[in-house]
Amino acid sequence: MVTFAPVEKKIIFLGVMLLSFLFLKGQEKGGSSYFLEASYHYGSLLVTNKNIAHLQRNQPEGVLLSFSKKTNGGKYWQTVYGYPDWGVSLGIQDYKSEVLDKSIIAYGHVNFYFFNRNLQFKVAQGIGVTTAPFSYEENFKNNAYGSRVIASTFLGLYYQKKNLYKGFGLQAGVSVIHHSNGALKAPNSGTNVLAASLGLNYNFDTEEPEYKTLPPPRTFIEPIKLNLFFRTGINEGETVGLGQEPFLVLGAFADKRLSFTSSVQLGTEIFFSKFLKNEIEYQAVSFFDPEVAGTDYKRVAVFGGYELHISKFSIPVQIGYYVYRPFEYELPFYERIGLKYYVKNNLYATFAIKAHAVNAEAIEFGAGIRL
Repeated sequence: MVTFAPVEKKIIFLGVMLLSFLFLKGQEKGGSSYFLEASYHYGSLLVTNKNIAHLQRNQPEGVLLSFSKKTNGGKYWQTVYGYPDWGVSLGIQDYKSEVLDKSIIAYGHVNFYFFNRNLQFKVAQGIGVTTAPFSYEENFKNNAYGSRVIASTFLGLYYQKKNLYKGFGLQAGVSVIHHSNGALKAPNSGTNVLAASLGLNYNFDTEEPEYKTLPPPRTFIEPIKLNLFFRTGINEGETVGLGQEPFLVLGAFADKRLSFTSSVQLGTEIFFSKFLKNEIEYQAVSFFDPEVAGTDYKRVAVFGGYELHISKFSIPVQIGYYVYRPFEYELPFYERIGLKYYVKNNLYATFAIKAHAVNAEAIEFGAGIRL
């Protein structure tokens, strides 16, 4: 049984009230474009890092409440991606552990469909709070989350049947739930849960929308373009107690638009990560290593990437390699996945998570221009 403290209950109440408001708005607009989902999940904490093996004790459980808007091909991108849904979700996770306790996450999500729309793939990204972050005094065993604020990625694959009875349907499947504070504050091992799921869905209208098929508005094969960008934020290294520091990333890359959905990238970037300066000083003093003292904390890398375009949004994925890193920290390779929004055709804002394998280094916010 999932139980919550008074403050947590207030947060959940506000989330449920928001979903209820969206429910009523859906009815006001005739309902044909909206539906609700409520799923219960039960699973296991995956030990992807030996540092969190002591946290794998009980089986986590939780619920995911979702409100979605259907698309019917009114825009070309909807046709290309098989008429996906998009919306907001509220996720509640109980780890059945005094160390990890619970989390409450607000998500934005997209649902993609396959096999005559019976198979749903849900991709959600969100931000929320954990009720029991790391604390030297009260919760020193929690090396998964160093801060109360955490980010989350939710991936779900469900087989569903809609409109079985008066708009109600059933769905079942599996999900992977990742929580991490993105190195906002140490420690930051994060957690991954693999879960089985069972739930209900409700459509405001039992009739499926009439799907349209639109021709492409223009050709999307373009010449190579130069991009200039910056990324910034705050983070902390692996050593607890050294403090949070700001960072700045400057770079440039060339991109080539291959089609309506795809483009590729090749570029370089320089990292000014002040947390590394703290790590260098700490290692020089604590490990009596004078040769480390004064080492340059800056890093330079080259990277290649792929960008999946969805209307004004896109999902860039990049893999990079440090060609200059005097201080060896983590692996020489890194990956980045994010979300990009094109304010104009040549101006965009970005949000991304940079990591070395499964260890996140930073949550990055930035902007760029495409020349």
